[in-house]
Amino acid sequence: MKKVVIAMSGGLDSSVAAALLKKGGKPISASFESGRFDVMGVFMKLYPGSLRGSEKSARKVAQILNIPFYVLDFEKEFKKRVVDYFLREYEKGRTPNPCIVCNKEIKFGVLLEKALALGADFVATGHYARKREIKNKNLKIKNYELLRAKDKGKDQSYFLWQLNQKQLKHILFPIGDYTKKEVGDLAKKFKLPVLDVPESQEICFIQTTLEEFLARYLEPKPGKIVDLKGKVIGEHQGLWFYTIGQRKGLGIAGGPWYVVEKEVKNNILIVSRNEKDLKKKELIAEKVNWISGSEPKLPLTIKAKIRYRHRASSATIYHLKPNICHLKFVKPQRAITPGQSVVFYKREQLLGGGIIQ
Repeated sequence: MKKVVIAMSGGLDSSVAAALLKKGGKPISASFESGRFDVMGVFMKLYPGSLRGSEKSARKVAQILNIPFYVLDFEKEFKKRVVDYFLREYEKGRTPNPCIVCNKEIKFGVLLEKALALGADFVATGHYARKREIKNKNLKIKNYELLRAKDKGKDQSYFLWQLNQKQLKHILFPIGDYTKKEVGDLAKKFKLPVLDVPESQEICFIQTTLEEFLARYLEPKPGKIVDLKGKVIGEHQGLWFYTIGQRKGLGIAGGPWYVVEKEVKNNILIVSRNEKDLKKKELIAEKVNWISGSEPKLPLTIKAKIRYRHRASSATIYHLKPNICHLKFVKPQRAITPGQSVVFYKREQLLGGGIIQ
């Protein structure tokens, strides 16, 4: 019997994922048919004040499913690998996505390492995504593709572009073949008390507003706000309080004004009254990762998303340097933001992604 460690947050998705592993459901992966596994639930304590209600909910679900349950303290690792990275990026004037880093470094990093060390075969999560084994008789080792979820409205593959083949080998996404409604129906079927549990917020470790959180850790660094002609029209308190495309909270008259660029070297915030100035057709992506483990033949036409809720748009990728690519879109994209992730798709398959320079 395969041993699986399931990361449980106390919410609907991870609770139903645990139930499917325990009780069976649609194929958990292309490697084998669904069935019962030797399942162990874990709740990860990631930051001071991690929601006790969430831990309590996860523990209750584990009791209902009759699986062992443990709380793992990853506070030090989370602060060093996720929170400190988040603050460093903002200090550089960029807009990072901590969920992507958390998936790579924590869920499928330290948790996966610990699970394998304890003899587990897989780590599972409540992500809406799918994994598929590549059918190739010439391959001596198995390779895997990462696919969008069945429920395109809930698909979370965007957050998983930094994964590699070594990690994918040991990952399961039990709810990837279900819609959100079907997951809710399964919670009722399995009598799990999680239907009223609120969805987790986007940045879990920020209990106040983003501005208040940044102000607590980053020193104010006032600078000029200028228009595209270089005319000074105001003063900002620190570039990290603004993001590309932002319209509200700029504190300057005569608007609406839009943030179109952050000139970090000179500490200048550049704005425009014309929303069209936010649209660009090209970007440079660094730290590029290919899920397959190797760069495909470039140039390559794909669909690219420049943020999670962004509609995937046609683009061509060109090789620049190792792990650095140039993307040219067919149509201009609004508010291409340094620090955010651009993710590459070929139909249902997630090819990889990179960080926007």
